[in-house]
Amino acid sequence: MLNARRVVVTGTGCISPVGLTAGETWSAFLAGHNGIGPVTHFDTANLPVSIAGEATGFDPETRLSVKDARKMDRFIQLGLCAGLEAVEDSGVDLDTTDLDRIGVLIGAGIGGLKTIEDTTQTLLSKGARRISPFYIPSSIINMVSGNLSIMLGLRGPNLAIVTACTTGTHSIGEAGRMVAFGDADLMVAGGTEAAITPTSLAGFAAAKALSRRNEEPDQASRPWDRGRDGFVMGEGAGVLVLESLEHARARRARIYAELVGFGMSGDAHHMTQPAPGGGGAARCMANALKNAGLNPEDVDYINAHGTSTPLGDLAETIALKKTFGSHASDLRVSSNKSMIGHLLGAAGGVEAVSTVLSLHHQVLPPTINLTDPDPDCDLDYVANEARQTTTRIAISNSFGFGGTNGTLVFAAFSE
Repeated sequence: MLNARRVVVTGTGCISPVGLTAGETWSAFLAGHNGIGPVTHFDTANLPVSIAGEATGFDPETRLSVKDARKMDRFIQLGLCAGLEAVEDSGVDLDTTDLDRIGVLIGAGIGGLKTIEDTTQTLLSKGARRISPFYIPSSIINMVSGNLSIMLGLRGPNLAIVTACTTGTHSIGEAGRMVAFGDADLMVAGGTEAAITPTSLAGFAAAKALSRRNEEPDQASRPWDRGRDGFVMGEGAGVLVLESLEHARARRARIYAELVGFGMSGDAHHMTQPAPGGGGAARCMANALKNAGLNPEDVDYINAHGTSTPLGDLAETIALKKTFGSHASDLRVSSNKSMIGHLLGAAGGVEAVSTVLSLHHQVLPPTINLTDPDPDCDLDYVANEARQTTTRIAISNSFGFGGTNGTLVFAAFSE
């Protein structure tokens, strides 16, 4: 970021439909594993959609006490466990570090929807006396950051961002700026979501946003494919530890990558549809490149929003061509959502983890299920197989309902 301290990534944490840690998720991405299947959390018999990407096998008690876990909605549990993994992975010694200079910014797009649904049923069937005193703190979005701050004694900035599907990206970008401009030396940042619930599936289905491939869930999420018919709901969390380069060097931390740019924009167009021609997304990427002090031809890889919706995938492709011009044909582009579905507020967090690991390991995860490419989506989408390649600059895109856009620019670390 121009005129500011350099910001590096020193820790990753992730829970997804294909892995319960960052390492498991990354290995599954490279193998092209599919995490989409029938919903098991509840009976979907009366719903038009019955598939999702569940974080199967997730047990909050691997990192949280039984007492604490019972007071938290699943989205808080996911965010805390990913956050704790990221802090552990960073190797920071909290006993010898100034905790006034460490903050948390982990957001969610929807928050404690299951808790809200269940509590509403309790109120209607059993009355107000049966409502838990933990109802509110177990469902509001800032309690991921709040709980992690309390658990680890982190006394720096403590906040949450809520911008629908762009939440994780905005959280990481804003946290990076807090480090860059001196509000903190280290930030734990990302997104979490657990919105696979009856009202959520019914609502997104009513908006005609979800895939109806209920009989073939492993083929339902297929970005840029001619047969795509909507996104698949997913759940999980993705968190990074962002740190000033000086702070990381002083403690001899391992550095995965550097956060060099962040951009935002608004479509000012429609509640759920992208702006025609991808204008908002193009402005967002251009803003991020300007913030990074880079030219379009400097970029090697795009971790795309790539949701598998007919309008969204086309708009992002057009936006990439607008932003990168003739260089667009040289870009490698792929979508993690082809394997895990759309994690809403957690998507940008998980995809940032993937982007950082792509730079660290110099290998790109594929876009699976791309078997019949849409002729209007004609870029290099790293179809179906991971690819080893030299990648110096990588971008991670997120575009959300309400026309809210975010782009992160990461670079392979060099002194």
